[in-house]
Amino acid sequence: MESQARVGAKRPPVGFRTKARAYLALTKPRVIELLLVTTAPVMILAANGIPNPWLILGTLLGGALSAGSANAFNCYIDRDIDAVMHRTRRRPLVTGDVTPREALVFAWILGVVSTVWLAVFTTWVAAMLSVAAILFYVFVYTLWLKRRTEQNIIWGGIAGCFPVLIGWAAVTGELAWAPFILFMVVFLWTPPHYWPLSMKYRDDYAAVGVPMLAVVRSRQAVGLQTILYAWATVACSLLLVPVAAMGLVYTGIAAVSGGWFIYETHRLYGLAIRGAEPAPMRVFHASISYLTLLFLAVAIDPLLPF
Repeated sequence: MESQARVGAKRPPVGFRTKARAYLALTKPRVIELLLVTTAPVMILAANGIPNPWLILGTLLGGALSAGSANAFNCYIDRDIDAVMHRTRRRPLVTGDVTPREALVFAWILGVVSTVWLAVFTTWVAAMLSVAAILFYVFVYTLWLKRRTEQNIIWGGIAGCFPVLIGWAAVTGELAWAPFILFMVVFLWTPPHYWPLSMKYRDDYAAVGVPMLAVVRSRQAVGLQTILYAWATVACSLLLVPVAAMGLVYTGIAAVSGGWFIYETHRLYGLAIRGAEPAPMRVFHASISYLTLLFLAVAIDPLLPF
């Protein structure tokens, strides 16, 4: 295809600014932002107050480097399908702003640096969890699940749950029930977050043979699954109340924002079964707002006396 030919096409030397932007794009900064939203609040919960600011900064930087490494590996592995999909045709390996070898070396460097950084400036438990997250995202999701099964996002999404554990381990050096509950919240949240996006880009995924749920199932089936996972996410979030002795702020925000999230998934399903345009990106954006509000509540609640 023409788009695939562009990957190997010769082009003039790339300038410094273009190259720098390309390396940054390999890390998928917007994905990293979402991952870090879950890290700092958990650190506050683990410390039952504000941890050392340098520890927070060190953990966030190490986590960003780790996630950037996993995303760069993903871009390297998926460069063939990225060249075909309209949503990803501007990625650096498709445009040629970086070569495959440059991207692979960059991914390895970020992975090694992030591991050493977390081990030195946080705890070895956090560092090992970071390595596990990279390996899971690269080998389990990208290389094994993504192109083989409609369950790819369900199990592949586990990699995105690790920042919760990393944040807790960076403060305490160990794990407990509270971070595992939040791990499960992110795990259950990932499908209803990503499936609406796959509905919007269904033709893209179908064109490259990636069996996202929206490709192999009807819009009605996807909508129903989104509802079920949204309900499970909200129910799981409320388990944190007794386990971590959360107060009124967390309980109220978890319930209200969770109710809104569930409403949006029901609205998506209702439109789908009526044959109307389902507007899946509304649920996609609502899911991001919900997770942000929930973890903001995780951060605020330990700082209040009630």
